[in-house]
Amino acid sequence: MKQLQFFRKVAFIEGLSYLILLFLAMPLKYIWDTPEAVRIVGMIHGILFILYIWILIRVWTDRNWPFSRAMIAVVAALIPFGTMVFDPSLKREAESIEEEGD
Repeated sequence: MKQLQFFRKVAFIEGLSYLILLFLAMPLKYIWDTPEAVRIVGMIHGILFILYIWILIRVWTDRNWPFSRAMIAVVAALIPFGTMVFDPSLKREAESIEEEGD
């Protein structure tokens, strides 16, 4: 349960970093000639993406997710707002685990 909640938090932060990279850092680089923004935000996003994939693999194996669910999670990380769209299903799963524990 805690691992799934942690995955949700990392997914949100990773998705947010992707949006910042696309909609803030990239325009700063290409419109206002400030490449430092992409360098900094890109590195942060890269680290968060690796963390996301690492935790995804752990959740996938611990929760016995089907391969298709894990691949949906991977694709969600590649699409802007994808992790936010994927989150409600993670929330439902976390809530069902919580209900089973009661």
